Amino acid sequence: MDQKATNGRAFRRFSAVTVIAVYLLILIGGVVRTTGSGMGCPDWPKCFGSWVPPTDVSQLPPDYKEVYALERAEKNKRFVSYLTAFGFDELADQILNDPDILTEEEFNATKTLTEYINRLVGAVIGLLIFGTFIMSIRYWKTDRTITVLSFIAFVLVGFQGWIGSIVVSTNLLHWMITIHMLLALLIVCLLIYVYYRSKREVLNLNLEGTAKLRTVLLICFIATLPQIVIGTQVREVIDVVADHFARTEWIAKLGTEFLIHRSYSILLLGLHLYLVWLLTLKKDAPQKLKLYGAIMLLIVGTEVLSGVIMAYFGVPAAIQPIHLLLGTLIIGVQYYVLLLLGNKRIQTS
Repeated sequence: MDQKATNGRAFRRFSAVTVIAVYLLILIGGVVRTTGSGMGCPDWPKCFGSWVPPTDVSQLPPDYKEVYALERAEKNKRFVSYLTAFGFDELADQILNDPDILTEEEFNATKTLTEYINRLVGAVIGLLIFGTFIMSIRYWKTDRTITVLSFIAFVLVGFQGWIGSIVVSTNLLHWMITIHMLLALLIVCLLIYVYYRSKREVLNLNLEGTAKLRTVLLICFIATLPQIVIGTQVREVIDVVADHFARTEWIAKLGTEFLIHRSYSILLLGLHLYLVWLLTLKKDAPQKLKLYGAIMLLIVGTEVLSGVIMAYFGVPAAIQPIHLLLGTLIIGVQYYVLLLLGNKRIQTS
């Protein structure tokens, strides 16, 4: 095996590990949100002003709540100035005049540790994506798109970190959490494309007559995106009702968003069943495509099942992060298979 092939294989392995690590971070982020640990560290990037978090409230000054509330207020003022500059005056005013944003929580060692682990894993992810960019430089002369997109992914991770700091300073403002999650999906798709593009030259798939499959899968992909957004809105409503009702009452207190989210999942399941049926009918379809189709259906089915468990069993805390992870996995697998189905078109362009 020549050096070029060896380097290509090493890059693909490294970029694949990076994608898996990002999904791990999404899972941990789901755990943070489910356990209410998002404000376990009231400042960013440090935790209570230190790189090593405190383990007991006695390690904090008596007025720690006021100190960190003031720090977050100053950061919010800077953020509001950006919003005002772009014409979002109403939103800026909402942030400045929302008293709940500066409400400081009591110190909780478990929540602090949970959020701290989330940040440590996030830092590792940043290093992995930076490593992916460094390794991608070898493609600059042969396929500079790989290098450019790897660099964009690295820049977006930095931006994601800044968004994370705003999420903390605004006391987990709901729409900021949604942006945070959607940006994570964008980073995942960029990394998946980088992995695919570095691998497409060694792909050996018979893709004749797969135009209909690609169309149906594209519909599945486009239809899944709003479901992810609606799901984040349902989660936002849960955050509100959780402050006033017992866990077993949450579902009954949800509104239209939950009903849409629940009904829409049936449509998505039906679309994926149709996709797998088409793959089954196509006898000459590559076994790898059939495998990916089965994986997609399995993930979608498990996602629907996890939603049913949450709806009828009082939203178990252990299921919530799994539900989030499965939703993002669906997007990732759909996107990768879409790239595979377009492989011949890209190579001959």
